[in-house]
Amino acid sequence: MNSPSSASDASRPFVTWQRILDWGQEHYRYRTFSKDERIPARSGLLYLVQRGVVRLVSTAQITVNTSKLGSQVSPQTPEETFLGFVGAGQPFEIVAQLSFTLAAYAHIDQTSVLWMYWHDLDNWPHFRREILDAFRYQHQRKLLWLSTLGQRRTIDRLLGFITLLVEEFGEPAEAGYCLPFPLTHAQIGSAIGSTRVTVTRLMGKLRHKGLIATYGDNLICLPAQLGQNDGNGLD
Repeated sequence: MNSPSSASDASRPFVTWQRILDWGQEHYRYRTFSKDERIPARSGLLYLVQRGVVRLVSTAQITVNTSKLGSQVSPQTPEETFLGFVGAGQPFEIVAQLSFTLAAYAHIDQTSVLWMYWHDLDNWPHFRREILDAFRYQHQRKLLWLSTLGQRRTIDRLLGFITLLVEEFGEPAEAGYCLPFPLTHAQIGSAIGSTRVTVTRLMGKLRHKGLIATYGDNLICLPAQLGQNDGNGLD
């Protein structure tokens, strides 16, 4: 992932970013999380990823009438659906919904996050505009994601999903452009509406066709020559 300094150099003056970090630490609005640790995020606050990467998930609210359950039946455990990542230097917020809950987790170790109320941005008017621009960009990426999820074939949804992630977070490596952090087949399956077993099988097909590759500790990559593959005969 980009370091805080490199991320800020590309999007905002480093002095402004450093002032915000100092403010977060002074007001006890800054914390570092371990891998897979849940970030105690709630609606009404703005969160900024200073380092690492945050994984966003949703959980459907399942209401069970226990009075109608037999002695051998236990309530169904709701499953988490992977919604995407937020990288270093980017904002996110948790929106309250009745039908599902949103949650944030540190996807890699040493992920640092600071938080503030929206009115706190009045201290940095230019930074407020950058935050709003970042949310507009995220909205555009979500529209591409929805378009990908509308594909009929699971293998098309899978390749489109991987392509979007690598386009946004990928870093150059020997195998092409690779995600700099791991992603399980179960997480991919939840994102594209499939199962871990199906994702594993289709990942094998994509590797066989040369459309994806793995590098290092099973990091997912798009080969540099991906555009030369026509994708025919996948099924």
